[in-house]
Amino acid sequence: MIARYSLPEMAEIWSDQARYDTWAKVECLASQAQAMLGRVPPGAVADIRRAKAPSAARVAELELQRDHEILSFLAAFCEDIPDDSARWVHLGMTSYDLVDTALGHHLARACDVLLRAVARLRGVLADKAVEHWDTACIGRTHGMHAEPTTFGHKLAGFAFAVDRSIRRLEAARTEVAVGTISGSVGTYALIDPFVEKYVCGELGLDVEPAPSQVVARDRHAQLLQAIATLGACVEQIATEVRLLSRTEVGEVEEHRTVAYQGSSAMPHKRNPTTSERLVGLARLLRGYAGTMLENVALWHERDLSHSSVERVVLPDAMIVAHYQCTRAADLVAALSVFPERMRGAIDQTNGLAYSSAVLADLLEDGTERERAYRAVQAAADGATSSGEDFGARLRAQGIETGSLSPERFLVHHDVILKRLEILRDMGR
Repeated sequence: MIARYSLPEMAEIWSDQARYDTWAKVECLASQAQAMLGRVPPGAVADIRRAKAPSAARVAELELQRDHEILSFLAAFCEDIPDDSARWVHLGMTSYDLVDTALGHHLARACDVLLRAVARLRGVLADKAVEHWDTACIGRTHGMHAEPTTFGHKLAGFAFAVDRSIRRLEAARTEVAVGTISGSVGTYALIDPFVEKYVCGELGLDVEPAPSQVVARDRHAQLLQAIATLGACVEQIATEVRLLSRTEVGEVEEHRTVAYQGSSAMPHKRNPTTSERLVGLARLLRGYAGTMLENVALWHERDLSHSSVERVVLPDAMIVAHYQCTRAADLVAALSVFPERMRGAIDQTNGLAYSSAVLADLLEDGTERERAYRAVQAAADGATSSGEDFGARLRAQGIETGSLSPERFLVHHDVILKRLEILRDMGR
C-alpha cells in the first residue's frame, strides 16, 4: 500500500525485512525442535540461533541468481552460519512450511493491531452517542424526512455495527493464526510432527489439521470477508457524515484545522474529504475480499497462483483497514455537531414530522384506519402545498392534536441507551 494510507504500526509488520526476520525465527525454532529430537547437533542449533536474519537487499541480490525467494533467503541466512551447521537449516522442510507458518504469525500480529484500532472506533462512537443522546434530529427514510430521532441514536447503531465487526475479526484471527511444517505434500514424510507442534506453539499458532503443504486458503478468505464488512460499516458512518454535511443540511461538519483549504478554485468550500476518502477505501476492501475468494481453490495439493495475489492483497487489506478505522475514529471524535440545525430540520416542514403520532392518536380514539390515514394525509398534503402549519391544517379539518414535539417519539429511548452504555463500558 502507498505510504499515504499506511500507518507505521501496521506497515512495519508487512515490510520485507519483517518477513525475513520471521523466516529466520521459524528456521531457528525448527532447528531447536530437531535438536530436541536428536536429529540436529546442539552446537549447530547454537550457530543457527546466533545468525542474523539477512537484509532484504541481500536476499534480493541473491534472487537475481536463483529466481527463487526462499532459496535466496536460505542462502543469505546461511552466509552467517558455519558450513557444518548450515547444512542443518531447513531440515525436512519445504518452502511453504516456512512461508505459511510465518504468514500465520504476521496475520495474527496484524489482526491484533487492527482490533485495537477497531475497539477505539467503537469506544469513540459510543462516547459520542451518549454525549448526543438527547440531541434531537430528523430521521430520514428513502432520503426524506420521517420522524424525529436523536443523533446519539444514529451513532449508537454505528457503534453496535463496529462491535459486530470486532467479533467477526476475532473469529477470523483464530482461523488465520495457523501454521504447518509438514513437508512437500503435507504428509510429514521427512519431518517429525513434533517440529510443527513446537514451532507453532512458540509462535502462538494452531496447527493446520490436514495440511496439503499449505495452510488452507479459505481461512484467509474469511479474514478478508470480515475486513470488507468492517470497511462497509465504516463507509456507512462516513456516508452519513457526508450527507449531513451538505450545504442545505449542515447538521455536522468534519473538524477543520487552520491550515485547511477545500478547493483550489473556490476558497469558500468546506468539503467532507476525510469521509469521502473512507468511502473510497471501503471499495478497495471489497475488491480485496473478492480476490481472496479466488485464492481458495488451488490445483491438487498446491500451486503458486495464490502467492502473487497474497503479496499484494493481504498487506494492503490489513494496512487499509487499519488506516480506515484509525481515521474514522479521529473523524468521529472531533466531529462538529450543530444541534440547532438539527432542530431546525425537524421544524422545516411545519410539523409534518409528527404525522405518525397524529395517526396513532386517531386510531386510539377509535377512528377507522383508512379514514384516519386519509385525513392525516390530506392535512399533510395541504400543508405542503400551501406552506401552512400542519397542526393548523389538522384543526381546520376538526382534528385535535396532542403534544407535537420530538419528545413524543423518545418515550422509550432509555432502553437503547442502557444497551449502549453496556457496550461502552465493555471496552474500558
